This record gives sequence, C-alpha cells and structure tokens, in this order.
Amino acid sequence: MLNSRVIKPIFSRFRRKTDLQRRLFYQLPPITGFRPGNLSLYELAFIHRSASIRMPDGEVMNNERLEYLGDAVLDAIISDFLFSSFPDKDEGFLSKLRSRIVKRTQLNQIAEKMGIHKLLVSNTEHGNGVKNVYGDALEALVGAVYLDRGFQRARKFVLERVLYKYVDLEALISQEADFKSRVIEWAQKEKKDVCIETQEIYQEETRVPTFFSRVRLGDQILGEGTGSSKKEAEQNAAEIAYYQYLVFH
Repeated sequence: MLNSRVIKPIFSRFRRKTDLQRRLFYQLPPITGFRPGNLSLYELAFIHRSASIRMPDGEVMNNERLEYLGDAVLDAIISDFLFSSFPDKDEGFLSKLRSRIVKRTQLNQIAEKMGIHKLLVSNTEHGNGVKNVYGDALEALVGAVYLDRGFQRARKFVLERVLYKYVDLEALISQEADFKSRVIEWAQKEKKDVCIETQEIYQEETRVPTFFSRVRLGDQILGEGTGSSKKEAEQNAAEIAYYQYLVFH
C-alpha cells in the first residue's frame, strides 16, 4: 500500500496534482465508468484514518466522513432498487435482502474485486481485520461520486458497477435463513465446541424486552446479535458468525 507521506500535499493551495491524484485520474474511470471531476474528493475517499492528515488548524482529514455519507447514499440506492424490483414483497423481505447486499463482508469482497484496495492509503497492519477497510473505502467512494456528480450518477455507479456486476441477487434471495443450524452443523462436522449464549435485556424506558445473543468458540466471539425474540437474536448472531468467520475459514 502507499505510504501516507505520498498524499501529504493533498490540501495544498497549489494546483499541481499529487501522485495519488494522477493515479486516480487514470485508474478510476475503469472502476467508476466516468472521469472524476473533483480529484481531491476521490483522493480523500481513499485515505484511511490510520493515514490521517492533520491540517495546520488541527483538523484531521481522512475518509470517515465520506464513508458516513456513502453508507447513507448506498442504502438509499439499494432500498429504491429493491422497492421497485420487488413490488409484491413486504418490508421484512426488502430489509433482509438489503442487509445481505450491503453486509460488511460482502462489500469487502466487492471492493477487492473492483481493485479499490490497490488505491487505498493506509498504515493498517496486515491481519484478520484489514479487509474491513476495503468496504469502508467503497462506501467513501460512493460518497465522493455523490458529491462530485450527484445522486443519479452515484445511482448509476452503484447499480451498474457494483450491484449488477458483483451481487448474485438470486443466490441471496434463495439463501437459507437458518444460520443457527448452519453454525451447529459446522461445529459438529469440525468437532468444535461452539455455544450460543442468549440473555434477555429489559428496557425500562420502553418496557419491551430485547434479546442479546453471542456465538462463542471457546474464548473467541464469532458473532453477536440482538432481536425482539430469542430466536431472532440467535439467528442474527449466527448469521454474523457464519459470514465473518465460517465462510472464510
């Protein structure tokens, strides 16, 4: 990965392009489908917080604000697409399908396939959690496209360059929802001691019980989830464990 020193001139008053901006000018079009306008926006989208730049006034610059914006824009685009594509499905179906599309592990894989990781500026050490920054950068890129070109261009980018190319909707729709059984079957097959712990948390202000579940493998926590019922909480925790641990091990 590029060292953060490469992009220190990013917010210079001079108009000369930085090394990263020159790379983005040529390498972004195959990813986004168009030439970037405001290169500084896209440059910022690829600066992970581990390579943050502190400005003379003390302001810290990285891609977290763009990630926040991109996350909201991505949700809006996917929600609109699913609402139009499945007119006969209820809110529960649409919400679950959207959550599977924008799941962190899914976005990490998509970002890597798109080549986003090659443009990322980060000082993060290689490890189990390093790929999470890929999905973060993809969301930040969506935010940059939105600010640079507007919602319609961002929608075109998300649908044509992300969803249609890398998401198998049919597979996600037909995906079996019983993740608790999947985790238990995996544990039995691999002779692993996996347990699912669930507790009820009573909310005094709402007077509505909430359930919290945790999937454990010894001292390691594989997934956590909440729900309005014990079953829902266990399924949510098991789904996270399945995608974040079992699928990749």
